[in-house]
Amino acid sequence: MIRRPPRSTPLYSSAASDVYKRQVDYLFEHDGITRRYTLYKPNNIQDGAPLIFVLHGYGSNAKNIMTYSQMNDIANRNGFAVCYPQGSINYYTSRTHWNANLKQMSNVKDADFLSKLATFLQNEHNLSKENTFVSGMSNGGFMSYTLACNKSDIFSAIASITGTMSGHDWNNCDPEKPIPVLQISGTDDYVVPMDGSMSAAGGWGGAPDINKIIDYWSNLNSCNKNEIVRIANVNQNDNSYVILEKNYNEDQSNEVWLYTIYGGGHTWPGAWGNMDISASEEIWSFFKKYLR
Repeated sequence: MIRRPPRSTPLYSSAASDVYKRQVDYLFEHDGITRRYTLYKPNNIQDGAPLIFVLHGYGSNAKNIMTYSQMNDIANRNGFAVCYPQGSINYYTSRTHWNANLKQMSNVKDADFLSKLATFLQNEHNLSKENTFVSGMSNGGFMSYTLACNKSDIFSAIASITGTMSGHDWNNCDPEKPIPVLQISGTDDYVVPMDGSMSAAGGWGGAPDINKIIDYWSNLNSCNKNEIVRIANVNQNDNSYVILEKNYNEDQSNEVWLYTIYGGGHTWPGAWGNMDISASEEIWSFFKKYLR
């Protein structure tokens, strides 16, 4: 008989360095599937600390985005926990994915998995229920929007790096409550184009251009003011520059931000591509505005 692991079981914790002592791989049972995730907790973390989910892109993995995002370093300086869940294998392509309501290609219940994992981590590690956030690269960005649409009672704000909304989410999004949104997109991104021209195959396409998506979330959050910020072009060798559009209201409650990387591709700024900003630093700067 094969014994299945308990609901959340530690897999690996290296004693090679202090950093790895704080980084543990776990198993988590959900909907008959054994899922994996890595949890990182700084030494200085306090009870009730924030929790940030970082979701990898299509075909990628948790370790990869943990490495290039360097979010653990930011967690060390600011005292929050980071969860890097692992997407499941897509039956049709044999590649890792997040089911951002991609109904033509997946029936994995990822929105339920991630929200239940968040609740479990809040309780198991005494992390904040009010300060749990989600971010992601590409397909992880798509999934962040799915959670904004379906699980705004669990996640307090989202950040999508080179992602957008799936066609189903665009046509059916009905969040329980408004939620702040940060989006980073490149004008030369041909994987997830800003103009909404992504193919509908698999359920990916169907949403409009990113500006209309930003308008949707801005209206939902009652943002009636706008500010344009030109980010200093500190790196002259990356052939790109950044314009930030901030949408907000008089109360400066929930804001919606769009970073447009002119000349930027399908990249995580600060890791590769544009080096004028660090996507990870911008994510935390945005999320910390909504700490309660």
